[in-house]
Amino acid sequence: MDFLKGISTRRTPQRESARTGQVRNAAGGYGFALDDAARLRRFLILGVDGGTYYTDARTLALENAEVLHRMAVADPQGLVNTIIEVSTAGAAPKQNPTLFALAYAASVSQARDAALAALPRVARTGTHLFTFATYVEQFRGWGRGLRRAVGSWYTTKTAEQLAYQAVKYRQRDGWTHRDLLRLAHPAAAEADMRATLDWIAHGTVGEETPSLIEGFVKAQEVDAARADADATWARIVRDYRLTWEMLPDAALARPEVWDALLDAGVPLTALMRQLPRLTRLGLLPAMGGRTDEVCAQLTDTERLRAARVHPVSALIAQRTYASGFSRRGKSAWTPTTKVADALDAAFYAAFGAAESAGKRTMLAVDVSGSMGMPISGMALTAREAAAALALVQLATEPGSAAFAFSSARPGYWQPAAMAPLDISLRRRLDDALKVVDAMPFGGTDCALPMLYAAEHDLEVDTFVIYTDNETWAGDIHPFQALRRYREHSGIPARLVVVGMTSTGFSIADPDDAGMLDVVGFDTAVPSLITEFSRGLSGGL
Repeated sequence: MDFLKGISTRRTPQRESARTGQVRNAAGGYGFALDDAARLRRFLILGVDGGTYYTDARTLALENAEVLHRMAVADPQGLVNTIIEVSTAGAAPKQNPTLFALAYAASVSQARDAALAALPRVARTGTHLFTFATYVEQFRGWGRGLRRAVGSWYTTKTAEQLAYQAVKYRQRDGWTHRDLLRLAHPAAAEADMRATLDWIAHGTVGEETPSLIEGFVKAQEVDAARADADATWARIVRDYRLTWEMLPDAALARPEVWDALLDAGVPLTALMRQLPRLTRLGLLPAMGGRTDEVCAQLTDTERLRAARVHPVSALIAQRTYASGFSRRGKSAWTPTTKVADALDAAFYAAFGAAESAGKRTMLAVDVSGSMGMPISGMALTAREAAAALALVQLATEPGSAAFAFSSARPGYWQPAAMAPLDISLRRRLDDALKVVDAMPFGGTDCALPMLYAAEHDLEVDTFVIYTDNETWAGDIHPFQALRRYREHSGIPARLVVVGMTSTGFSIADPDDAGMLDVVGFDTAVPSLITEFSRGLSGGL
């Protein structure tokens, strides 16, 4: 047997390194290491909650903390700028990773000043500030710079803005605003600001105290047993423009109060979370009620953008609402079709408008076993998230087609390890994701899309592969398979890899200008894919 015939730079088993610089992934295959900037973005957007199929959450968190440290030392301003950009753009479904990264940066001397200066831009709400305070104590004490930064978070607001934060976001993770004021000792020159700080610290209501605090206090004092309690709460809500977080629990079970809250205006993210409650209380019937008004808000692109509603929030809200029951509790409701459809539309609208590249595009969803893990600890698996992203691209690119792939296992999903994915824009999100859920799991072979296209003589300009990059099962590397497809078809095909977990590797060859790695659920993904397909970024 001639073993020399088994060594090739054109076809290498994925469990062997095909090129210098490749690294071993957690599944035992080989891929390309991400640079720290790329891995940082994955972490900030995807987080580490729940870990991955092969890596527990703590190990994944430690790996990403090492990335933060390297960047804080080598490129502190780049680190802070990325944190600010991801946070303010609403690119991430959760703020915890950005707040953690900012807290870490605030503990490293090279990045400390820039990180503390960025605090008001990243920690935009009281809840964000409390979360930051929890994280920052894990790395440093309360020195003068940190006290000044937290104090400025309070004093750079108007009295009305601070009052809103104080009564809406009252406590989190064991922190209250009173705790932070005692640490920061902020000083205010204006009488209304001093009155607001005095109420936070001592509960004192004076002539200069903002009216919102007055309304909050009045709402808390209403006796729920009174016959006119509902009407009283409703009047206070309308008079003082209170939000639902400012009311006692008893008030939140009353339809009349929610009617007033809708009149005052419920922020979109909160509205999505409260749709089951509004339905149970009879405010969202099939006809009449507040249904049409609420649906119009849910599908208003400008409102979605202004509220920084992340597509994941809309997706989870749609799936939960359409299911008719709470995944965490015991509550149930009968979904209103109009509302479920509006949430479906909100998911697509939350990505913003992206023009078609006019390219023949294969959307390949990895449905292997490792993609069955939840993303960021949410009620959404990586394979479901990938299918949802494929639906967005189907809406963006008319010349695209969706496929699912997984390496073959005897007795499962035969005869092919790759087949057309039975999802379309005619199906609602919750129905389309059920198709993916029903597919059997297998091994991961990310070369399959290119091999399938070559075998079936498909003309593909751009391959888009949604995967966790834990490929290991094939006898040829994905980048080699793309090279063979180009040679076979004569098409200078491109490959976009949409990473669905915050691991440190990718199947995209960094030395090939025709390959691009992007982060799953970054709100810019549809536009990035369009630009790359057109050749506006990168190039062969």
